[in-house]
Amino acid sequence: MNLDNHPCFNPGACKSFGRVHLPVAPRCNIQCKFCNRKFDCVNETRPGVTSAVLSPGQAMVYLEEVFAQKGNISVVGIAGPGDPFANPRETLETLSRVRSRYPDVILCVATNGLNLAAHVDELARLKVSHVTVTVNAVDPAIGAQIYAWMRLDKRVVLAEKGAAALLEKQLAAIRLLKARGIMVKVNSIILPGINDDHIERVAEHMAGLGVDLFNAMPYYPNAGSDFEDLPEPGKDVVETIRAACARHVKQMRHCTRCRSDAVGLLGEATDRGLMDTLNACQRLDVSKPRTARVSPRPRVAVASMEGMLVNQHLGEAAKLMIYGETQGRVELVEVRTTPPRGGGLARWQALAETLSDCSSLLVSGVGTNPEKVLSASGIRVMEIEGLIEEAVRAVFAGESLNHMVKRTLTACGSACGGSGMGCG
Repeated sequence: MNLDNHPCFNPGACKSFGRVHLPVAPRCNIQCKFCNRKFDCVNETRPGVTSAVLSPGQAMVYLEEVFAQKGNISVVGIAGPGDPFANPRETLETLSRVRSRYPDVILCVATNGLNLAAHVDELARLKVSHVTVTVNAVDPAIGAQIYAWMRLDKRVVLAEKGAAALLEKQLAAIRLLKARGIMVKVNSIILPGINDDHIERVAEHMAGLGVDLFNAMPYYPNAGSDFEDLPEPGKDVVETIRAACARHVKQMRHCTRCRSDAVGLLGEATDRGLMDTLNACQRLDVSKPRTARVSPRPRVAVASMEGMLVNQHLGEAAKLMIYGETQGRVELVEVRTTPPRGGGLARWQALAETLSDCSSLLVSGVGTNPEKVLSASGIRVMEIEGLIEEAVRAVFAGESLNHMVKRTLTACGSACGGSGMGCG
């Protein structure tokens, strides 16, 4: 485990290493006036948003798929969509399962800190190395303007009394984290007219606790929240605040305000294929034995010249055979026509739509452009040769096809009887 490979804590790692957030914590114990949590807004990038909520068992199935498709994930984190420690059972069970299954991965949690202190020892035992705590004020009078209410020991507490209790618990938790050698990042959301002239004081206070990193995050207007009409702070304001805070503690300047189901590199576009998988995992009954990897795409496409072998180059295939699985029996479902030649990338984008229900495409050869377009659409393109029945059965069973991988690759067109002009 290389702790320097955390893309949020180390800006040098964010272009090479990604993270995945497992959305297993739906409940929250604080109502922030800037927050309006939504579970189904795939186009929105901000904390508190997710397309699905998973159980710990479902999260492990999803994580297996993420690692299978993304080779650069260094961090597994829990960041909501509520608060991890308003859901301590789900959070700790998930972290425990991940640590047991993937002992070398970095574990990370993001929390408001209200219920954090009671679980610090368990986090240390699980080797959770990075924790982010959101601290928006170190003055209860300002905190009272930010939080509508918070739940303390099953009691709802309002205004300054609640803000004071929150601050006390946040400070105590951060001290415990640092005493156990856990790296701590503090997020402070810049709220114009409310705490924008207070953020430096927060940073100074956090520096006194020995936090490792400070992230002054610009507020993003959220429809339906109490602060929906509050303007987003300008870039010049944000940079001025960060410069002031930098006098006290190291600054994070590359934050992308991650969703609670974020996956991949910071700032990377949403992977629609993995979002489909996330939603499929939410419907998965993990109480039953699972013999194959979950896939929201129940079909497999095959390029074949005679219908028995995987032996055709994609660029030469006028039709593709579509296979499905019913009660353990693999069968040909239909034959689909491919888009006509010509058109460049548009041809492959159209094919991706044609194969939107297919998890995999089996071909004997494929050009660079179609492989990139189809892979970006969540379709795994595999260059193999051999019996269709054997190959398709292996795909549905989640088995390796390494023994069928085509060993001698040739230029586009030269092995498939085409014109040699490429896959246009």
